[in-house]
Amino acid sequence: MSYPGASILLMRPALKPGLATVWRNRDTVQIGIDPRRAVALTGMRGAGSLLRLLDGSRDRRQVLAAAGDLGLDAAAADRVLTLLAAAGALDDSPAGGQLPAGARARLAPELATASLAHRDADGGARTLVRRQAACVRVHGASRAGLWIAGMLAAAGVGLVVSTGPTASQPGPAGSPAPPPGRGPAPVRALRPRPRRRPDLVVLADTHRRELPAALARHRVPHLAASASEAIGVVGPLVLPGRSACLRCLDLTRAERDPAWPLILAQLASQPGAEPLACDTVLATMVAAQAAAQALAFIDHGAQATAVTGGTLELVLPGWQWRRRTWPPHPDCGCQRRD
Repeated sequence: MSYPGASILLMRPALKPGLATVWRNRDTVQIGIDPRRAVALTGMRGAGSLLRLLDGSRDRRQVLAAAGDLGLDAAAADRVLTLLAAAGALDDSPAGGQLPAGARARLAPELATASLAHRDADGGARTLVRRQAACVRVHGASRAGLWIAGMLAAAGVGLVVSTGPTASQPGPAGSPAPPPGRGPAPVRALRPRPRRRPDLVVLADTHRRELPAALARHRVPHLAASASEAIGVVGPLVLPGRSACLRCLDLTRAERDPAWPLILAQLASQPGAEPLACDTVLATMVAAQAAAQALAFIDHGAQATAVTGGTLELVLPGWQWRRRTWPPHPDCGCQRRD
């Protein structure tokens, strides 16, 4: 978000809560620790009290008036506010009013991260409002699938519906969703509510193609995610009529391996026949990556994701995700549907 001078006059400036304030020396203050986020201002000796005024309780004029009462030069204080705003170190406090107070407190880490990552001056409020309005259905009760549902709920998605043959069963840690340290997701967020059209469906560990085909017919965006054989795959994000669908991937694989259709048919008829080679670390990494791509889609649309027309793949014991591009297959016909 830009910081034109006219809008700065109206904002209630607050230092972004995700940035620590430290002093490099008596004259130089640094907002943020990592140089990729931090901004340093020199000539700040004696101006520490100005920073304490930036808590969102005052508008700009009130901040400058309070600074004057503290003996600070008004022109210098105004310059500091302008520099901090231009550097993206300030939030406009009233923008957080778009969320209820309880939600703001519960989602404080999500708000702070969104504000820093996207350089929004609203404290991440608009991003979280979009998440609160979204509905995501997670299909599949694998370990990764359950954790994806929990992560999305914990990240502020308003309605997360977890479906599958054992979706109501707890995950390996005794919680239906997030990994240790996040706390259990709200029960209401994992209760099936089929009447709401989802904004996104996550297909977790499924080789069946009936559901993806139905989603494509009804123009519902869907994201595939799987973890087995010590390999994690996230993607593609299918935008019906706009990007490669899962049938496109099957047709491409069949060109490389003529036995793929027979293999796929056997996998579809034998769900859960063998234990998945998916340990806690792989399940967590796949869940986190899938949740990140789902949130990028909800927050900023398909252009913000790395898996539109592609997959992100992780092969243990490696640590690096690699991207593979999957173009629409000319024999699929998914791009020609009305």
